[in-house]
Amino acid sequence: HSPPEQPGDKPSETGEVQRKEVCRWPCRCPPVPACTPGVSLVKDGCGCCKVCAKQAGEPCNEADVCDPHKGLYCDYSEDEPRYETGVCAYLVAVGCELSGVYYANGQTFQPNPLYKCLCVSGTIGCTPVFTPRLAGSPCTRVTGRKKPGQSICGLGQHKQLQSTNYRLMSAYRSLPLVLKKKCLIQATPWTPCSRTCGIGISSRVTNDNRKCEMKKEKRLCFIQPCLTNMLKKIKIPKGKTCQPTFQLPTAEKLVFSGCSTTQRYKLTFCGVCLDKRCCIPNKSKMITVQFECPNEGFFRWKMMWITSCVCQRICSAPGDIFSQLKLL
Repeated sequence: HSPPEQPGDKPSETGEVQRKEVCRWPCRCPPVPACTPGVSLVKDGCGCCKVCAKQAGEPCNEADVCDPHKGLYCDYSEDEPRYETGVCAYLVAVGCELSGVYYANGQTFQPNPLYKCLCVSGTIGCTPVFTPRLAGSPCTRVTGRKKPGQSICGLGQHKQLQSTNYRLMSAYRSLPLVLKKKCLIQATPWTPCSRTCGIGISSRVTNDNRKCEMKKEKRLCFIQPCLTNMLKKIKIPKGKTCQPTFQLPTAEKLVFSGCSTTQRYKLTFCGVCLDKRCCIPNKSKMITVQFECPNEGFFRWKMMWITSCVCQRICSAPGDIFSQLKLL
């Protein structure tokens, strides 16, 4: 005998097959799961609960969504005519190139023994290959116990140590990736300067530090002085519409939060255009500047030192997180 038909399997009056309902309201959510490193924790397709996103090749449906951060979507093409259950697949996109080797979009690879990487739409994200090591932890060897090497830590403490030792260092970024003292240096792009004139702040996330940990890094940025009259005096070369860079006549101290630098600097600023173009930093280096405050001591800040600027028609407001998006 054939199995009895489910209510959701019966054809409708119009002859169309009805899809099984996978969402239930009100929402009843289990505890938030702990996802495998590299797997996104997202809200399910019902808009109810936090779930671990499905990965490439895994089954999916309206509730079990595919990992959006890896360019995955649910392909229902094999489940015709119901289109109820699909398989997570990658969107068509460009691949990646690393050290002369080309990787397809969605391809996982291991460029060295320390890291596993994933190509996503022209950029590469990497996570460390990790084996928990508790040999050096305070729980492994204890003197004065009946059994040598007996642990004084419970199961929960061991799990806490493993989670503390593990450092997830994934950052999707453009090439190049640099290996430095067994650490694959990664960084997000610097955010636009918080101010179009005067001293502002930009930030990024990077693991370029002694512990190879992902941390937020900030720096000062100074694109243009807030002196309208001075900008009007900038000489633009004959036959040109833009002057990409300019400098002040003399070196001056920088003022930030009521404090001034101990040294004088002759900075390079981004220039102006006669048309609607704007000039933004193209190349720069990092310096450290020291400020002294009246009766309050000293402090140091990293600062972007502009070496060249480029003038372009795409001008975004400071802090615009959508400035990198382009219409296709």
